Amino acid sequence: MASETLLSSLLLLLLLPLLASSSSSSSSSIRHVSFHIDCGSAANSTDAFGTAWLSDRFFSGGSAAVVSQPLLFSSPAEKTLRSFPPLSSGKKNCYAVPGLPSGRYYVRAFTVYDNYDGRSHAPSFDASVQGTLVFSWRSPWPERVARLGAYSDLLAFVPDREAEFCLYSIATDAPVVGSLSLVQVDPLSYDAASIGVGFILVNYGRLDCGSGQWGPGFSNDTDYFGRSWQSDSDFRSPDSPRNAVVISTESTIAGANQQPNYFPMKLYQTAIMAREGSLGYELEVDAKMDYLLWLHFAEIESKVSGAGQRVFDVKVNGVKLTRVDIYKEVGLFAAYDWHCTVKNLSSTTLSVTLEPVVGVPLISGLENYALVPVDLSTDSEQVAAMRALKESFAVPERMGWNGDPCAPTSWDAWEGVTCHPNKDKTSLVIYEIDLGSQGLKGYLSDQINLLSNLVSLNLSSNSLRGTIPSGLGENALARLDLSGNQLTGSIPDSLASSNMQLVLLNDNLLEGQVPEGLYLIGVHGGSIDISGNKALCGAPSLPACSLLWENGGLSSGAKIAIGLSCAVAFIVLLVVLLVFCIRRRRSDYDFGLPQELMSLAGKRNRYQRQKSLMLLEMESQHAKGLPSPFSPNYQKS
Repeated sequence: MASETLLSSLLLLLLLPLLASSSSSSSSSIRHVSFHIDCGSAANSTDAFGTAWLSDRFFSGGSAAVVSQPLLFSSPAEKTLRSFPPLSSGKKNCYAVPGLPSGRYYVRAFTVYDNYDGRSHAPSFDASVQGTLVFSWRSPWPERVARLGAYSDLLAFVPDREAEFCLYSIATDAPVVGSLSLVQVDPLSYDAASIGVGFILVNYGRLDCGSGQWGPGFSNDTDYFGRSWQSDSDFRSPDSPRNAVVISTESTIAGANQQPNYFPMKLYQTAIMAREGSLGYELEVDAKMDYLLWLHFAEIESKVSGAGQRVFDVKVNGVKLTRVDIYKEVGLFAAYDWHCTVKNLSSTTLSVTLEPVVGVPLISGLENYALVPVDLSTDSEQVAAMRALKESFAVPERMGWNGDPCAPTSWDAWEGVTCHPNKDKTSLVIYEIDLGSQGLKGYLSDQINLLSNLVSLNLSSNSLRGTIPSGLGENALARLDLSGNQLTGSIPDSLASSNMQLVLLNDNLLEGQVPEGLYLIGVHGGSIDISGNKALCGAPSLPACSLLWENGGLSSGAKIAIGLSCAVAFIVLLVVLLVFCIRRRRSDYDFGLPQELMSLAGKRNRYQRQKSLMLLEMESQHAKGLPSPFSPNYQKS
């Protein structure tokens, strides 16, 4: 992993102002998504080379600051920074850039101190990309670096549409960052097909032989990936400076700016050539790491007119790796690149020597990248669960719950969290959460059930509300302490799992019947405590539960009674509706009569009543033997 040697190497290589944005190219094969973030700045800006810098964003916390001597810095993006004091922001803080297409990215960070805080103490901290430790800064910094800053860069694969650049405080020091750039590059660049996505390429030296510093942010010369190229003069072997001759050309170099690496033409238009004998370079590295070494050549001396006129061997740490004849490979004024992987270094110096076979050796450029293995990351499902818990708990910023909960493995996990590798050693999983007395508020998200490897959970003496999620305890959980909160609702049956050894639920607002299986924890040697919950029932020393209450909810009988009551009420309602409808239907046929018809009907009714009275009188007289006035035998006198 990166160490103090890495820091010193980077400082020697990269002691320069901030590199600006990536350049354009005639190629359209890459989508070329890029972000350039001016850390600590409240406004967007554009530098002298046309790079558009975004105001500070995508950070987890910290505070903005301005360098103490802004006039020393030419670019607006160099004059501000963001710091992350661990006491207020936590030990781990991140920039998480969202919405990126999956692919390979060139990542560059500018780091500056310049006594912005007046403490005259440059901080010690580590930096990671995608959960892998890549840079280490240790106090004291070299004076010039502390004042003017330096940049570091690498190539990494971003698989999940979000790039994370995280900083980790050492002791109580506050990490700092001045700017952050991400540029999408060709996915096959730098032999990615052979190396795979399991390595991050950390720059240990990118040299243009025979030229000064150039590239985006330093000159108008462009590099499609946004790389800057440094002079090789400080890295030549002790004997090489006296033996080196700079040659150059303005001729077009065939094969430059081509996929997948897009090495710029300017790289091949200068070269270092030996006067006689060999050429050598010495690069500082970290021992016990592997390196990807790229050498760049172009035959730009026109007097070479055929194969076999300039031939030399390439030796790395004294071992011959290849023989080069540039003209034989590509001809005159054409780019030729060769690379190799150097493994199992036992020294902190990597030497590259070009030894002549015919003529004198020549070289245009050199790059050296540490192959840093991608660290294990937390299982993606468990990352989602932990982020849900962070939100539901309202975790304070001071706890530093940012980035990957468990990675890098060389750092501590999130505060209060313990992680282990899974059984297959392919990812990290959450093993323990201990957040007792942390001032947590909110509630316990049911996403906690996604932490299938969680063995111990302590959330005691906080101010959590809501219910205990159903299903908690069904996986690996063995120890649970939720005491001293404000939890409501019933105790879920899942806590009676045979895995449970400790269940502390005392001093909450829980109610209902205690699951019967919960008692078995004590029988099997475990411990339970449910005291201090006034509405619990059905356990020893607790009131008996109502007949309507069973196992933390309504009993079967209560459910049947409620069901029958609902059915009867429904039937009664149907009957009432049916009667209402029938009566309404009859009323629909009771039509009113016109006024004239009602008058005639009234007269007719009166006539009928008079006739009926007369008939009754006649029948009464007949019964008495009186003649009827309507009888045939009745005559007037």
